Amino acid sequence: MMHFILLGILAAGSVFTAFAQDTAGTGNIRGSVRYVGGAPAEGVKACLEGTERCAVSGPDGTFQITDLRPGVYRLTFGAMTSGGIEVRAGLDARVDIDMPRVEAVSQSVTVSEPVFVAPTEIKTSAYITPGREIFQNAGALQDVSRFVQTLPGVAIGADDFRNDIIVRGGSPLENLFIVDNIEVPNINTFANFGSAGGTVGILDSALIEDTSFLTGGYPAPFINRTSSVLQITQREGDRENFHGRVTLGFAGVGTILEGPIKKGKGSWVISARRSFLDLFTKDLGFGGVPKTYTFNGKALYDLTPKDRIWVASLAAVDSIRLGATQDGKNDEEINNLDIRYSGWRNATGFNWQRLYGSKGVGLLGVTYSTASVDQNVRDLVRNGVPPANVNVDQLIASSPLVFSENSREGEATVKYDLTLYGAVMGKLQAGGSYKRFQIRYNTASPLGSDSPYSLIREVNPVNLQRNFGANQNGAYVQATRNFGSRLNLTWGGRIDQYSYLDSARFSPRAGLNFRLTEKLSWRASFGSYFQQPNFLFLAAFPQNRGAIPFRADHYVTGLNYALSPTVRVSVEVYRKNYKDYPVASQFPALSLANLGDTFNIRDLLFPLTSAGRGRAQGIEVFVEKRLTSKLYAQANFSQSSAKQAGLDGVLRPAAFDYRRIFNVTGGYRFNDKWELATRISYLGGRPFTPFNLAESTAQRRGIFDLDRVNAERLKDYARLDVRVDRVLTAWGKPLRVFAGAQNILGRENIASFIWNRRTNAVQVNEQIGVFPIIGLDWRF
Repeated sequence: MMHFILLGILAAGSVFTAFAQDTAGTGNIRGSVRYVGGAPAEGVKACLEGTERCAVSGPDGTFQITDLRPGVYRLTFGAMTSGGIEVRAGLDARVDIDMPRVEAVSQSVTVSEPVFVAPTEIKTSAYITPGREIFQNAGALQDVSRFVQTLPGVAIGADDFRNDIIVRGGSPLENLFIVDNIEVPNINTFANFGSAGGTVGILDSALIEDTSFLTGGYPAPFINRTSSVLQITQREGDRENFHGRVTLGFAGVGTILEGPIKKGKGSWVISARRSFLDLFTKDLGFGGVPKTYTFNGKALYDLTPKDRIWVASLAAVDSIRLGATQDGKNDEEINNLDIRYSGWRNATGFNWQRLYGSKGVGLLGVTYSTASVDQNVRDLVRNGVPPANVNVDQLIASSPLVFSENSREGEATVKYDLTLYGAVMGKLQAGGSYKRFQIRYNTASPLGSDSPYSLIREVNPVNLQRNFGANQNGAYVQATRNFGSRLNLTWGGRIDQYSYLDSARFSPRAGLNFRLTEKLSWRASFGSYFQQPNFLFLAAFPQNRGAIPFRADHYVTGLNYALSPTVRVSVEVYRKNYKDYPVASQFPALSLANLGDTFNIRDLLFPLTSAGRGRAQGIEVFVEKRLTSKLYAQANFSQSSAKQAGLDGVLRPAAFDYRRIFNVTGGYRFNDKWELATRISYLGGRPFTPFNLAESTAQRRGIFDLDRVNAERLKDYARLDVRVDRVLTAWGKPLRVFAGAQNILGRENIASFIWNRRTNAVQVNEQIGVFPIIGLDWRF
């Protein structure tokens, strides 16, 4: 007889519910065997039921069974068999086993429910989020990027209408997105080629199994990003039965369908969503209504006991019109423009996983992603402020076209990752990738930019019409090994070649974990990371081709402590040193590191040189309470400093230097029918550059006071979000309905100060006010 209890006990030095890289598509079972009373049980043989896969516990009572496909497994200990132990891709399922001694009368074994922890190569700055917490979070609007904004060291961009991710003071352009082993350039709708954010995510959070977020010191398999890695694993479909869901929320109304492929051999699941506000109105107050269609899908099939294949795809189509209307007030700066945007993007990947028994696993991935943007911007006050009674349609037709784009980017990737295990070498990982980019730009800014950094109007006109290809190749090797019972080391590196820049770079990576006590561990990591600037920036002007990959060196160290079976506390300090960052060659104070959280690509196109430098440093405290029967929550506080320098070499507060960030998010289950979720966010005032009032008034446009670049700060940002869920029954099936509000207290947060050319005065650009949350989820 076996008793199963939820202990949630941590192994010595393990990270509680942290996630890791998924370069194999498999997970592991890591166990700690102890006699009742706490003494380590050496020599205990644990086997997977129905297989010959076994492991024997060492002197400290620990064992590991590696490279298991996602699913539910049972362990056998002699004649006794455990209950199901779930294994997830890229995670170690940590279980604790209490064994009776031979002389004991009772022959029962106690095995804890699995606690998902990081594989040993992940040392610092890793966080896992189950898909359920994203779907039911009070302020995330069922968007994974908005949820990630609540994690340690992460901030929003300039505007909370967007979902940019700002990690430890870095630009939103510095983040890598991976979905089911597919590298995706941008996982958001209403995205453009000069940013990594948008308004809402393409991914349906109801399909998300887990997400992992690595914010510093991440290991060698990851390529071409200098701030973070966000990995998303979509769940499998049901292998036994067909069923579905209907959902409604901020991203629109949609349906999920799923079912088996040859029962027990595979499954499929698809999600399709459409925004619906355009069915009720043509104007939400800014001249139009966003229209989006999104699609997610995943199919998986077991060819043999050793071979598994899966295909995953995500796609979005979106369009919007912004600007002046005949019946509108037209006193906002946005109404001085007429903006027409349409876009689509898709990423699809095929993966083949091969198990080599207990020796290792290989994963082949082939991916193709493409994105297209078509937009036109007309300036309605370029020729002077129009009279109040002007016909808006005629005004639009007669106004100059200041920006147009009909461009496409495509990226094909072939990569292979191999993981091997040995008694001497420990865990060895190696892999390589080949990327082929195919670019078509038709981008024009015929009148140039009225940059606020320039006293001269209409600088840097663009007429970019180019078709070209480029390659990026990379390879890595990494080893992880125990040295004694307390110390674990990971070391390795990767080399990347960037054909467009005619450059190659080597990136060393290293990390350690030292177990101080049964519950306390010290961890540290180091890595050099390189990134190529976006192709659009490089192609806009001939001199930009001379840029080189910019660099960030990460130094991270910290402590992890298991406060109780379901609570952990971590403290980390970090430092990031930037070098060779792209900066403006004309405007000495302007660095690309301070940009990227905007839809206004026109002002991001200027001549560049790789002469920038910067640094970010801080301390982060993280407390996490995992879900038991009632309560789940996390809280974090960050104190940091981020500075960037332009061509003049002067280190100034970076645009994303919030100094202090505090987040609390979580929920409480009153019973099976009622649940409450809340989120509290606080950010210190963001730096901004005040206007030169005399010059701005004289030229009727915003011109910065260049003696005070980022010298002032907005007032602090604060927000309370609340959501209440109620589970009902409809047609015999569970129906979840929810309601609440973002910024429920109506605090007036400021996004920025802008210069309104119609009124010729400074205007406050406010963040989102009270924003209703309402939706449903019906399963059938």
